[in-house]
Amino acid sequence: MSEKRKLLFYGAMSIDGYLAREDHRLDWLIGTEGEEETRYEAFYASVDTLIMGRKTYEQVLKLSPDEFPYEEKTCYIVSSTLQDSHQGTHIIREDLLTFIKNLKNEKGQHIWIVGGGELLQPLLKASLVDELFLQIAPVMIGKGIPLFPPTNQESRFSLQEVQQYQQIAEMHFVLKEDRKDH
Repeated sequence: MSEKRKLLFYGAMSIDGYLAREDHRLDWLIGTEGEEETRYEAFYASVDTLIMGRKTYEQVLKLSPDEFPYEEKTCYIVSSTLQDSHQGTHIIREDLLTFIKNLKNEKGQHIWIVGGGELLQPLLKASLVDELFLQIAPVMIGKGIPLFPPTNQESRFSLQEVQQYQQIAEMHFVLKEDRKDH
């Protein structure tokens, strides 16, 4: 019997917990020593499906106007307002939690959550996120878009590994088994 697909978050944040500036810029992260040394390539090879929020999708299109960077993967965009999307992507308009539960039971590689706190928070609350790969850049930006918006939900993870890539610290967390009630 094959193992159930895992839902993974992989992303960077500032020391003070922001994934982007208020205007979605990532200038604070770009050029940080070590960003090219991270395990991104191996992580990317382990996933065949991406779940992306509309705001992140729109930022990806701005940053890569000539070529969609995830064409070789199955890419789902979560949106109730988006009318059209890049060829090869699919818009999710149904209940996200049900969609992800079903997707995790399909055959395939892991699933990558590409987005921010608005997308991540309900998935954490439902204990659907199996692993977190968090990269911390040595900068405090003061304000911006938080990776983890305030909530009354507690989620427990187990620290698996910490790696240093020059000026970037990467931490790998796994959802504690007693929280996997899905």
